[in-house]
Amino acid sequence: MKLYDVVVVGAGPAGMMAAIRIGQLSKSVVLIEKNDILGKKLKITGSNRCNITNTASFNIFLEKFGKRGSFFRSAFSTFSSRKLITFFKVKGLKFKVEDDGRVFPVTDRSRSVIKVLKEYLSENNVIKNYNTRLINIKKKKDYFSLDLGNDNYMATIKVILATGGVSYKATGSTGDGLDIAQKMGHNITTLKPGLVPLKFSASWVKELQGISLENIRIIIKYGEKKVISDNGNLIFTHFGISGPLILDLSNQIISILEKTETVQFFIDTKPEITIQELEEKLIKEFEIRRKSEFKNFMKFLLPNRMIPVFIKLLGMDPKKKVNQIKKEERNSIINLLKAFPLTITGSLGVDKAMITCGGVSRREINPQTMESKLIPGLYFAGEIIEGCAPSGGYNLQQAFSTGYLAGEAASNKES
Repeated sequence: MKLYDVVVVGAGPAGMMAAIRIGQLSKSVVLIEKNDILGKKLKITGSNRCNITNTASFNIFLEKFGKRGSFFRSAFSTFSSRKLITFFKVKGLKFKVEDDGRVFPVTDRSRSVIKVLKEYLSENNVIKNYNTRLINIKKKKDYFSLDLGNDNYMATIKVILATGGVSYKATGSTGDGLDIAQKMGHNITTLKPGLVPLKFSASWVKELQGISLENIRIIIKYGEKKVISDNGNLIFTHFGISGPLILDLSNQIISILEKTETVQFFIDTKPEITIQELEEKLIKEFEIRRKSEFKNFMKFLLPNRMIPVFIKLLGMDPKKKVNQIKKEERNSIINLLKAFPLTITGSLGVDKAMITCGGVSRREINPQTMESKLIPGLYFAGEIIEGCAPSGGYNLQQAFSTGYLAGEAASNKES
């Protein structure tokens, strides 16, 4: 049986990058993948456009991964967003920067990213085994024995697990690597959905299905604490709310829901102006359109399909003329425009999430090498590692950076 230097399990962004780096350092490497193609989940990221990274500063990258984001300091230092972009530009792939520093290939096609990764894999002599599922790993004295099922085994000096989490199971992220890591003695932190739509309780939830709100702000209240979001977009669904702003807030809200059954959630539909400015605007518009019915006047402020629900919550007559609206009613309108209330009761499951929050405990991984602190020669890369960030390219950068670092460290005989 041939003894390989490194076997990388999982051909997502982390696994492919790890294998490429190992090949660049002239080590024998096998990349095994349970699917029949490379980068199946990568292909659908960013609505098939692949938000590959972000132009944010180094410190912002660390902050995006929460209280223990400093764990990724070495990974982001070794292979930064600039180095990642250069890595692809060398092969002729160009990029563009969109809102909030999000970086996309100019082709707007994730397959352009995968094409470059395939080129690197080929030129660095990476052996690719498709339709191959890792069943178990056994640590021998000087090597690892990988059980690939059907009496098929592979021997390797080092192993990198880059099998992802448990979100988007159709792409192959079924938690195999997490199960194997646990069998080998690693602690797996609670697996929670990240970047996931939220559910709220209201009799009128389905009435708003499909309505989009742009450039709004969210205020979250729980206990005596309050969180105010940046401006962004959301969309109402048949079960609750989704959209970029909601997905980014979901990690935080899920953490709050672990402590309380519900979260009070308010939508500021007019974040660009103050309550006083909104009042002045309404007084002026009421005078101009004084003979208009209230329901028709609201078309200047909200999407048409949202107006019946809005008026229902106010308890006002939709046919009332605006010149008949009293000061108290006007104040109620203003307050509802600035704080449209929802009660968040939960989220969709982790299988519906874009990413998995939770995984192999970072406490058990050497942040300078991505090597297991429990089992020398075993490394981790990508989403299998505990910790996740908001959308914007941060999680993909984590995958590429940890993959690169793990590949480099595993290629060092002394690591």
